[in-house]
Amino acid sequence: MPARAKLLLASANSGKLREYQALADAAPPLAIELALLPDIRDYPAFDESAPTFAENAAGKALHYSRFVAAPVIADDSGLVVPALGGAPGVHSARYAGSQAGDAERIRKLLSELRGKQAGERGARFVCVIALAERGQMRAVVSGAVEGEILVAPRGAQGFGYDPVFFFPPLDKSFAELSREEKNRRSHRGHAFRRLLAFLTPDPV
Repeated sequence: MPARAKLLLASANSGKLREYQALADAAPPLAIELALLPDIRDYPAFDESAPTFAENAAGKALHYSRFVAAPVIADDSGLVVPALGGAPGVHSARYAGSQAGDAERIRKLLSELRGKQAGERGARFVCVIALAERGQMRAVVSGAVEGEILVAPRGAQGFGYDPVFFFPPLDKSFAELSREEKNRRSHRGHAFRRLLAFLTPDPV
């Protein structure tokens, strides 16, 4: 991988791109330039229906890497709650229906956990990132962070399930963390730093 590498993110989500670029900028000396995969909606869509985060991420990266020359990264991430049999899991974004927003997904999660005591509210965020180039898989990495589900949302930052994901080491929900704190602690941050380590050349 050259000293400055360009990676295409298999997503149309500009917010996700900004988060990844901030992680890349905070991890010199390897210079990473990230961009959304151009015109991703013009390509055949990839069906993220596999039962695991890794299969979805790897399948998506391989799928879109066949259409472009630059390396492609794709991720799949979500919330895993053991007391709910691992739900919402790979269905995290569709937990309350395909058209539901963050508030509706949180309401459903809290409803499913109603009556559960502290010891039953453990949860983890999981992120798997896959890197593929010209239809060949190059790397699959993962990251996770452990926490607990609150009984009510706290904080105004972040997105998704962040307001109800309590992180005991900092005594805050993920929605109460600054962007810098979240990048250091998040599942996506852990996974992306592992990808950067894979891409960083060994010292001569």
